[in-house]
Amino acid sequence: MDKYRIVKISEMPALLDTAAEWFHSKWGIPLAAYRESMIESFEKIVPEWYLCLDGEEIAAGLGVIENDFHERKDLAPNVCAVYTEPEYRGNGIAGMLLEKVCSDMNTYGIDTLYLVTDHTGFYERYGWKFLCMVSCDGEAEQSRMYVHKR
Repeated sequence: MDKYRIVKISEMPALLDTAAEWFHSKWGIPLAAYRESMIESFEKIVPEWYLCLDGEEIAAGLGVIENDFHERKDLAPNVCAVYTEPEYRGNGIAGMLLEKVCSDMNTYGIDTLYLVTDHTGFYERYGWKFLCMVSCDGEAEQSRMYVHKR
């Protein structure tokens, strides 16, 4: 794990364009939306964006935003856009990122985070608990909402 480095875009603004392009390529959300959110992170606690770097390569990333496109606006903030490059999967990187984001948010007095996913069994390994099903914008099927409390 020592070979990986977790960085926050708000602390490394030179990575903003690279990070925005990377997240856009994974999730298809407009590039401008990522850029706007990352720029907003320079002045606010939420949103925040994280990358896990292997040297100069992006191995994984995730964000923290108020709402991850679901109807439960009361369940905030949300961890979003969790993605690990296929060649880095199975190395505990996602767990490392999730721990970092939970720890960081806790230092700002945010002890409860939410996450929407279709995965079952994955987030439980890292202390997340299934909370309820939610409807997401533009989706016919409901998704699983998880919660993590410190």
